[in-house]
Amino acid sequence: MNTESNSREKHILIVDDEESVRSYLATLLTSEGYEVSSAEGGMEAISMIKQQLSPSAVILDVMMPQVDGLETLRRIREMDEVIPIIMLSAVGQTATIVKAMKMGASDYLTKPFEDEELGITLEKAFEKLTLVKEVEDLREQLNQTSEFISINDEMIRIKEMIRKIAGTDATVLVLGESGVGKELIARAIHDQSLRREKILVRVNCAALPTELLESELFGFERGAFTGAIRAKMGKFELANGGTIFLDEIAEMSPGLQAKLLHVLQDGEFSKLGGKRDLKVDVRVVAATNQNLERSIKEGRFREDLYYRLNVVKIQVPPLRERKEDIPLLCQHFFKKFRVQYDSDMDKIPESILEAFMRYGWPGNIRELENMMRRLVVLKDEKYVLKELAIPSEVKAEPEKSDSLSEALSLKEISKRKTVEVERDAIFKALVESNWNKKRAAEALNISYRALQYKIKEYGIDQ
Repeated sequence: MNTESNSREKHILIVDDEESVRSYLATLLTSEGYEVSSAEGGMEAISMIKQQLSPSAVILDVMMPQVDGLETLRRIREMDEVIPIIMLSAVGQTATIVKAMKMGASDYLTKPFEDEELGITLEKAFEKLTLVKEVEDLREQLNQTSEFISINDEMIRIKEMIRKIAGTDATVLVLGESGVGKELIARAIHDQSLRREKILVRVNCAALPTELLESELFGFERGAFTGAIRAKMGKFELANGGTIFLDEIAEMSPGLQAKLLHVLQDGEFSKLGGKRDLKVDVRVVAATNQNLERSIKEGRFREDLYYRLNVVKIQVPPLRERKEDIPLLCQHFFKKFRVQYDSDMDKIPESILEAFMRYGWPGNIRELENMMRRLVVLKDEKYVLKELAIPSEVKAEPEKSDSLSEALSLKEISKRKTVEVERDAIFKALVESNWNKKRAAEALNISYRALQYKIKEYGIDQ
């Protein structure tokens, strides 16, 4: 068992009526860097936890006199719903173990077991706990804004469509440019569905190479490849009973597309290195900023998978087509960031709102959110306007001059307009290529080096 790097500051409570077992486990765990406490029975363990002992995990024997393992498990779960509890059983106690797992045990070990098995089981339990906590944190953050903000007619129609489909398990394909809020649509679908008490898991299919994406989605068994020293749970397994949001689905490789199709058709998949299929009950919401029909013609996307995903299609309009929403979104982000950064800024300058209504927003709501963050943090409206290459309307009154040469020349006006158009085109190309600079340069028909120079010149960042 070699888990020292993961064991620091973790405290294990061992509950077993046999002193020899307690002593053996304590010696083993202590040698790996764990802190250890022991209890010789269920009542003692319950009392220790009630008296503010907060173990990172509990190793609990099934068969104990007076208060047995199942009753101890039930009592601990009443006090702590998430702490990993690993049951110890003898051969032939299968029915008891099944009952324990249904009651909330995290895992089990059958005595006698190898030292390495204990380490792997603890690591799996801690990994699962970390994932659950991360998902809960995300849920808490995202639930605060799960209701999308809009008075636009098309967005209201989308909102009504979500209400109609949320109660079904139909797969949904969300289309739209980068930054329009496709993930917010997925969250709204999940939050109004019968699966809302379960989790929504997000996976960006463009963020990882194919090999890593496969293990991220489906997990792997111990020994599946070099370095796989322990099994890992995939996102589909984590999302069981809930919803999985597959962003940038067009970037998925043909091999993974086939595996995803199998999940959609049969509700099952196998882990990397796995010898059996796992059943899974997951609703799939997919999204892309690409033209999938064109990708099918070019042989980059499976037609059968497209029709499996495209049961319900939602096309989210870009921000430039719903400018009536800009003031509402500005107020929403202003309130959010004013609290987040403890800002004393009391209102959004009129010049900002006017300029924002004139701007094209190639990065859509994500770009607007970023600009509002900068405004609140820097409290400098001129800087924000300069960032967007929007002529500032908040400059001080110019001193009167008799010299025509000091006025803004037509040449200068033309140059400024060219800068705005060029910056917008570069930003849009970057967004549509998911910030892949090589692809953006090809789309703009310029060299990679020229694009790098322009990005630096215009101060464009992600």
